[in-house]
Amino acid sequence: MEPRRLYRSQRNRIIAGVCGGIGEYFNIDPIIVRVLAIVIPGFGWIAYLLCALIIPSE
Repeated sequence: MEPRRLYRSQRNRIIAGVCGGIGEYFNIDPIIVRVLAIVIPGFGWIAYLLCALIIPSE
């Protein structure tokens, strides 16, 4: 069995595809990941920017 890889989504993308990629990886709705990224003050935006730089595109 091939291991799963985390990628920025090309299908579920609004800004950079980070939340869509995380949602696809954990098999959850990307909207939940987006809401969590917005609700966590400060840290959510910083984490999103770091993930957009670190996680490769699909």
